Amino acid sequence: MATPYQDRKIAAPLLNEGDATYFEAATKGKLMVKYCNDCKQYHHYPRTLCPFCFSDKTEWKEARGTGTVYSFSITRAAGPVPYAIAYVTLDEGPSMMTNIVECDLDTIKCGQKVTVTFKPTDDPKIAIPMFKPV
Repeated sequence: MATPYQDRKIAAPLLNEGDATYFEAATKGKLMVKYCNDCKQYHHYPRTLCPFCFSDKTEWKEARGTGTVYSFSITRAAGPVPYAIAYVTLDEGPSMMTNIVECDLDTIKCGQKVTVTFKPTDDPKIAIPMFKPV
């Protein structure tokens, strides 16, 4: 049975210290990830110290916004609108937990190429990066 995509209401996240840059950029249509200037690796979830070498020489860099579905699950009973939660491996390397949107949920596949899109939350100053099939 096909599960057509429907937008669902998204609550604004509670921001942690250091999250503002990520969400401000998302609201402007940019996907930002942290990059370590010592070991030259990207990482996500954003944090001050690099999770690979523990350097504090990290900076925000704009990601291409493209990646591949690593794993996903379709949630049909958690609310009035079914949705897909997934891990997407960005072309820069790190994986991020996200939603797959703007498609028939039954067509999502592991290994599928996706691109970022930004969905508004109930706070007009905050958008959330999600992914849709290419």
